[in-house]
This record gives sequence, structure tokens and C-alpha cells, in this order.
Amino acid sequence: MNTSTPINLSTTQLFNHTLHLADTNLILAQRNGEWCAHGPILEQDIAITNISLDLIGQARNFYQYAAQLINQSSDQLTNAATEDSLAYLRTERAFKNLLITELPNGDWAQTILRQFFYSVYQYGLYEQLQRGSDAQLAAIAEKSIKETTYHIKWSSEWVLRLGDGTEESHERMQKALQNTWAYTGEMFMPADYEMGTGTDFNLLKDQWEKKVRHVLEEATLSYPGGAGNENPVFMQTGGKTGVHTEHMGFILADLQYLQRTYPGATW
Repeated sequence: MNTSTPINLSTTQLFNHTLHLADTNLILAQRNGEWCAHGPILEQDIAITNISLDLIGQARNFYQYAAQLINQSSDQLTNAATEDSLAYLRTERAFKNLLITELPNGDWAQTILRQFFYSVYQYGLYEQLQRGSDAQLAAIAEKSIKETTYHIKWSSEWVLRLGDGTEESHERMQKALQNTWAYTGEMFMPADYEMGTGTDFNLLKDQWEKKVRHVLEEATLSYPGGAGNENPVFMQTGGKTGVHTEHMGFILADLQYLQRTYPGATW
């Protein structure tokens, strides 16, 4: 006798929302991990590698919860989802990560700025998730926000150091700002599965802009956003619904290679 509960709209939304959170952390961790043994100095090589490990840990928690949700609502319990199957066996169009996380690392300035933008957004989001109605997401957010606090501190210090540093470091940071800004708007454009989560995206955007503007101005960098901007930037979107940049396929080729070459392999 089948005793499983059919999947309903609210569960589907929660599942997709949780996948989005997991995918975004995983892809950024994969990108940051490319710096391992290539950082500018040993201390910072270790620092960004540890941030990658933090993001992977957060992704695992979200994937585990997503697997639990889909397994409780599915008839296919013989092929139950796991954190590994969600990370390694889905195709590009099934991933819901923010586009900014899949952009190439570029130089150190671009990597730093990307991390700063994302961490400030992530902190505000986790604050809201902690107060949300879903106990499991609240618990993951409460645990993860401590790590995110450090990520903001580390990345913002580098933004200040490079932005208000030498002429070359300033130019590199300004170029990084031009390369990444068009991908920041997607953070605050809710997908359908985010509409019922209780997230206040207007508040999230206001908090993010306030923090980002303050740090950029202190770093003597031009803030591209804000009211009255004569040349507004067209914001790139699509990642939340599976429409990605040309870089995503290459990321997954590296990320999923072992599992697809040796299906079911375990440590």
C-alpha cells in the first residue's frame, strides 16, 4: 500500500527554494576552490579555501533538507534523492544558482568583489530565514550566518585594501565592479518559488545597497547604483530558473566528472 504523500505546490516551492540556496553556495564554492594553491599569498590562499569549505558545508545542509523534502513526497523511494545525487546528477538547466556565482574568477580583485557582494546579500537573507516559518531553514541559517559574518569581514577588508591602494589595484577593483555589477540585480528579483517564502526582497535590497555603498565609497570606488543614475545597468537574470551563462557547463564538467565516470563511487 502506498503511504507516501503526493507532492503539493507548497512542498514544490520549498524544495525549489532550498535547491536554489544549495546550488548557489555549491557553485560559488567550486569557483573559489579554483584558487587553491594559486592565491596571491599563502595566508589568503588558505582563507579563500576555508571560505569554499564553509560554502560547501552550507550547501550540504540545504541539499540534505531538499532530499528529505522530495523523498517524503515521492513514490520513487527506491531511487531516493541524496545530497550527492542532487549535486552530481542534475543537468545544467536543473541548477538554480545565481549567475554571479558562476562567473570566471578573473583576477583577485574580481573574486574578492564577487564574494563581498554575495556575502552581504547572504547575511541579510539568512537573517530573514532565521525568522521564517520553516524551522529547518531557520536552523541552517542560524548556523551559517556566523560563517557569513566572517566572509563579509574578510572580503570587505580586501575591497578597501585594493580600492584605496595603489593606482593599479584601484583600477583592477573598478574594472571588477564593471564586470560584476550587472549580475547583482538578480539577487533581489524573486523567482516564483521564492514568492511564498516570506522573504522581504525590498528590505534585503535596501540593506545590501547601504552596506555595499558604504564600503565602496570608503574604498574610493564609484558606486554604480542608486537613484538618479544616468546610465542604469541592465541586470542579467536567469540563473534562478535554470538559464545560465556559457560558463556553467564547464563548471559542472569539473564538478561532476568523478561521479559520472564512476557512477555510485563512494569514499
